[in-house]
Amino acid sequence: MRSDKLKLTRRQLIKGGLTSSTVLLLGFHLPGCSSAEEVTQAMLSDGTYMPNAWVMVDRDNQVTVMVNHSEMGQGVLTSLPTIIADEMDADWKKVKGEHAPVADVYKNPAMKMQLTGGSTSVRTTWDILRQAGATVRTLFVRAAAADWEVPETDCETADGSVIHRSSGQKLTYGELIDAAVKLPVPEKVQLKKPSQFNLIGKETARLDTLLKIDGSAIYGTDVNIPGMLNATVIHPPVIGSTLVSVDDSDALKMAGVKKVIPISTGIAVVADTYWQAYQASLHLKIEWTEGNKHIVDTYTLKKKWRELAYEKGDSVYELGNVEDIKDTQGMLVEADYELPFQAHATQEPMNCTADVRADGCDIWAPTQNQGGTHAIATFITGLDPDTVKVHTTFLGGGFGRRGEIDFVTEAVELSQAMKKPVKVIWSREEDMTTDFYRPASLNRMKAILDSDGNPLAWTHRIVGMDHFVQAVPKFIPALAPTWLPKFVKEGAASMAGGIMNTFAAGKGLTGGAGPICYDIENVRLEFVNDDIGVPVGFWRSVANSSNGFVVESFIDEMAIAADKDPFQYRFDLLKGQPRLQNVLKLAAEKSNWGSPAKNGASRGIAAHIFHDTLVSMVAEVTVSKEGVLTIHRVITAVDCGVVINPKIVKAQMESGIAFGLTATLKSKITFTEGRVDQQNFDSFEVLRLNEMPVVETYIVDSNEAPTGIGEVSVPTIGSVITNAIFAATGKRIRNIPFTSDDLAT
Repeated sequence: MRSDKLKLTRRQLIKGGLTSSTVLLLGFHLPGCSSAEEVTQAMLSDGTYMPNAWVMVDRDNQVTVMVNHSEMGQGVLTSLPTIIADEMDADWKKVKGEHAPVADVYKNPAMKMQLTGGSTSVRTTWDILRQAGATVRTLFVRAAAADWEVPETDCETADGSVIHRSSGQKLTYGELIDAAVKLPVPEKVQLKKPSQFNLIGKETARLDTLLKIDGSAIYGTDVNIPGMLNATVIHPPVIGSTLVSVDDSDALKMAGVKKVIPISTGIAVVADTYWQAYQASLHLKIEWTEGNKHIVDTYTLKKKWRELAYEKGDSVYELGNVEDIKDTQGMLVEADYELPFQAHATQEPMNCTADVRADGCDIWAPTQNQGGTHAIATFITGLDPDTVKVHTTFLGGGFGRRGEIDFVTEAVELSQAMKKPVKVIWSREEDMTTDFYRPASLNRMKAILDSDGNPLAWTHRIVGMDHFVQAVPKFIPALAPTWLPKFVKEGAASMAGGIMNTFAAGKGLTGGAGPICYDIENVRLEFVNDDIGVPVGFWRSVANSSNGFVVESFIDEMAIAADKDPFQYRFDLLKGQPRLQNVLKLAAEKSNWGSPAKNGASRGIAAHIFHDTLVSMVAEVTVSKEGVLTIHRVITAVDCGVVINPKIVKAQMESGIAFGLTATLKSKITFTEGRVDQQNFDSFEVLRLNEMPVVETYIVDSNEAPTGIGEVSVPTIGSVITNAIFAATGKRIRNIPFTSDDLAT
């Protein structure tokens, strides 16, 4: 909550500590309060009305919506305010979103903590925000009806005002604040019917666009606190290595350098400016232990995993009994797929600013994990949780990386040591080589088809690393008794492992990775865990990024082996999934599947489900004799329930396609003797603008509850491209990223 708006402590607010204001003790929970201490509405010291935890209304009719999810380009500072603004009939020109503080009421219901991820922002707040908006609308209608002494049913709302139909009298919400705050908050309110939506479903302009154009949007690296020092951190260069010694004599002689400090994650250099700190860090003479240099090596790892792929793994999911189906009972289809480690490579490197004082701690962070940020800062400082405040900035990309809190830990430790505000910024090299990577995997696939080409049995054996266990930073074990077990038990228990690419048939489902439910009676998913110590974590679309590529590539291979059209083969196997059949059919129709494409292009098709969002894609590509791939067009069909803003849906489909194409065509993380080979964007390449295909997105009209859109196109784009390449060349790509040499004829 904004410090300039709330001129009192949270406990004072709870206890009615506002002068000349009204506080009613029912409704929403504020930070630092026991579950019994709750507030419904309050008049803040500047006259701003806060009807509930989600809305503030100024006397000039400005509506501020508290957004409990991080804005990292996916549009939550527009989509979430849209939900409330529509239900309360606010004037859209006077609506803005603001990142919420840390508080129980703002926790992500799907994760049981305040964290943005898993494409859950809209789907977990849809009902909550509609209820909050309708409550505000009802309060203002009742206030106006009482003032005019007319029935509430004679009143209507529009553009931030209540209007009396017969007389034409009108009062703005701002004018009704004093009357509304005195009313009891209604326990039940009437939500709008979809036909009554004015903003939801419309392509309204984003609320943060101008902020980004004029530079007023504050990202983590923009934070500037009076008296602030700057720091950068050098992390162990070899996976698993630790500090032996450091000679900082040369660095300390350099201009602006204040101190060189060993911290829990490495060696920090603190100086007046970032550039001074960075330049000094290059003059440190550091000795590290060898770590896992003899274990973490891409060449030897691939060889090892290919051997492990012949060993039976732990059962992750089973349907029917694959052992009853023998290879001799039908056509055997087999294939191995390999996917590398991937870095997040966010546009803005990791950074955080902390100000630790005797009386409290303020943190400014581009974080996806406000709950974890608050918890680790409270633990490190030993301060009362009420005195630790997290200020969420705009995020220059997240992709799951900013769900970790290692960079937050560094800023808090350094501010505490220096007794001043400290901003930590990583160099691009540190950001690239000190990541929680998307896990690599080897996937051994096997299917047995009957005489008609239909699958009798499906086996998927994965060799890789257990994602979730590794994703927990090893330097925060003391948090185990607090938030971490609750997160594991209540929020992440369904994620059997980020590398556990999941597949389910019929009604089955495992691992929380959003399976395609093809109609196959006998399925077995196995996992061979080989923990080599590489830090791995959540990467955009998590397990689906591997699952989508492997499953949809192999389904295509099965269709070709059965001599059937890849679209029709999928459609027939999805008879239990009519909504997915619908998007598959829509993508095929919009691409003119079955008819020749322009420019002699070849087509590939794929489909996927991610957290109940259904998507299908068709790609049109050509491949030259030299192996030069041109992706002309990608046609997408998506069913994500009620659409808040079609413009944002289309933008996120394009964003995910660009992100997924980078992983398909360009980027990977490899290791040589424990060191990351890729240091910067010269070796970790990303998709260039001239390589981006035309993307057409078709959205299914639906009244189902909204689902997520920020990640759904990532898992699908890889397989749809390689399936199209097969149609063009007859070459099956099973390892990504691939090169022109893999395609050349």
